[in-house]
Amino acid sequence: MIRIENISKQNGSQILFIEASAALLKGEKAGLVGPNGAGKTTLFRMITAQERPDEGQVSVDRGVTIGYFSQDVGEMSGRSAVAEVMDGAGPVSAVAAELRELETAMADPDQADNMDEIIARYGEVQGRFEELDGYALDGRAREVLAGLSFSPEMMDGDVGALSGGWKMRVALARILLMRPDAMLLDEPSNHLDIESLIWLEDFLKGYDGALLMTSHDREFMNRIVGKIVEIDGGSLTTYSGDYEFYEQQRAQNEKQQQAQFERQQAMLAKEIKFIERFKARASHAAQVQSRVKKLDKIEKVEPPKRRQSIAFDFPPAPRSGDDVAMLKNIHKRYGRRAIYEGFDFGVRRRERWCVMGVNGAGKSTLLKLVAGAAKPDDGAVAIGANVKMGYFAQHAMEVLEGDRTVFQTLEDAFPQAGQGSLRALAGCFGFSGDDAEKKCRVLSGGEKARLVMAKMLYDPPNFLILDEPTNHLDLATKEMLITALANYEGAMLFVSHDRRFLASLSNRVLELTPEGVHKYEGGYTEYVARTGHEAPGVHG
Repeated sequence: MIRIENISKQNGSQILFIEASAALLKGEKAGLVGPNGAGKTTLFRMITAQERPDEGQVSVDRGVTIGYFSQDVGEMSGRSAVAEVMDGAGPVSAVAAELRELETAMADPDQADNMDEIIARYGEVQGRFEELDGYALDGRAREVLAGLSFSPEMMDGDVGALSGGWKMRVALARILLMRPDAMLLDEPSNHLDIESLIWLEDFLKGYDGALLMTSHDREFMNRIVGKIVEIDGGSLTTYSGDYEFYEQQRAQNEKQQQAQFERQQAMLAKEIKFIERFKARASHAAQVQSRVKKLDKIEKVEPPKRRQSIAFDFPPAPRSGDDVAMLKNIHKRYGRRAIYEGFDFGVRRRERWCVMGVNGAGKSTLLKLVAGAAKPDDGAVAIGANVKMGYFAQHAMEVLEGDRTVFQTLEDAFPQAGQGSLRALAGCFGFSGDDAEKKCRVLSGGEKARLVMAKMLYDPPNFLILDEPTNHLDLATKEMLITALANYEGAMLFVSHDRRFLASLSNRVLELTPEGVHKYEGGYTEYVARTGHEAPGVHG
């Protein structure tokens, strides 16, 4: 269906692919993995013919439709979210737009003289709309948007009023509604809450076309793909199996390659020693010559490419008192909406609470109240003795100084720290080499988030409040963070849509539902086992 044959591609001085080959067959679901900057997006762009390989070819079977979702969604405004989504479905969207114009005209008293023509035209257009199954399409568009957590008001409101994250969902909904023969999804799990993520997982499992996707959510990837295509060092390697299997297979291959390399090195050392020892003796000349020839012909085994495995020993947090945060009889409203009414909640030392709840249940509001970033209308929030708080939220990125580099930002925060230690910290959060010299103003949202988190964890607080901390982290950085926080002695209160993060780090669950608040002893894994669902509002 899609074939990549012996492609080579260079971007500036960076070589992305050298004689790389892979294929995606009809109905296959594959994950595309590789370190940041390895060329995943470039590969997608070559499949969709937005870029060409320098050598080799990328071919797509005749008549195959491709839907490509990228992080770059472009401008959207002036139409409803439903109209924007239906626009991806071809000619029916133009017919729908004309229907809406005619409906407006029929309700306009100034058009009274033309009413016969308008009504006649409306009849024709409506007939065409029905022929194209337009009413069913509108329903399907709404179903997809509802799955991605849109309320009816958001579906019919101007798409231009939505935030960047919601526009991403509109762009994703367009591709899903289109149901092409092959979907290329670049990070579809970014910007989704856990309910939308689980809905998308089910949708993609039921999709019968071919799928190639990248995702920093290993749980999501594991449940959907049956094949992994890895980009590493310019080549493409295909593994059959899910992400978990790929990781095991890769580790096993590296071990075998290392063992082969070591055996060959030992053999070569022995041969070289023999040659060195006897090369001056005429009696051994023939033997020496034959061994030299043999060495020339041997195909050298390369040692396995060492992945930069990121690990950083975060210093231990100072000990706090047993009561870390206490909320008593909290009332909080936004306009007419009551978020909390008489809410009581407490966090104790070493408790790690993950907060679950559908969109608008008040998860971020709770974190803001505890962090002091929002005030309750009534009731009291008390922070315990010796509590040193660290609060990570999406807006934390706004406090970075644009003219300082990544490294200077860390130096400003920790003037006493050694250069080596700060460089290691920067490397852990994805700023190795020249990246540490980037100015803060040119950093992407994800890079800013990583820098803020690096600052927070170098001198760790004993109470971490984290609102979607993994949103912009790649798999390696996420694993490093989970490992670092697994040994963290302080208290945590966090919201995350990453199920691995939830399962690895929580030991308490606070569930906010319209029926009331539920508290669960035990972490996320126990919560799923006890409730039978992975998130409130998701059943089955």
